[in-house]
Amino acid sequence: MKAKSKNLLICASITAFIIAVGVFIYTLKTSKALSYLSSDPKVCINCHVMNPSYATWQKSSHARVASCVDCHLPRDNHFKKYLSKAKDGWNHSIAFTFNTYGQSIKISDDGAKRVQANCVSCHSKLTETLRENRQKYLGSKHSDFSPERKCWDCHQEVPHGKVRSLTATPNNLGVR
Repeated sequence: MKAKSKNLLICASITAFIIAVGVFIYTLKTSKALSYLSSDPKVCINCHVMNPSYATWQKSSHARVASCVDCHLPRDNHFKKYLSKAKDGWNHSIAFTFNTYGQSIKISDDGAKRVQANCVSCHSKLTETLRENRQKYLGSKHSDFSPERKCWDCHQEVPHGKVRSLTATPNNLGVR
């Protein structure tokens, strides 16, 4: 009798394991999880709520020179890049699964810091000229930019356009 119940327990354990592996593979495939390891901008539209962001970026000047990861992820360190991807991916999957995002998706503080660093990095020649001119024409007390000031304080439409709403962004359904 004990051998029979032991065999049933082993069989049930194997069955549960096979079901768990099947659910894991199904979830991996359905969520396109492996695609998130790439830098392809189309990965961002795996979640339909990102269509407006993708559509507005696609029509911007940045579409020719920078992908989503170039602006939104650290570029100086692969470990930090994939750590940020994992953290953002987790936060996005929770928000999208439980529908806790608003009509206008806002960037996190951590994400904003990354975007700001990447703006300054890509446009380093321009920002250096601005710093030099500011010091030259306004004096040493104005020689540095305020760290609270972000590039998008002035450049609000770069690269996602004027309207950032899930229901109001033009062309957000015609994503290619």
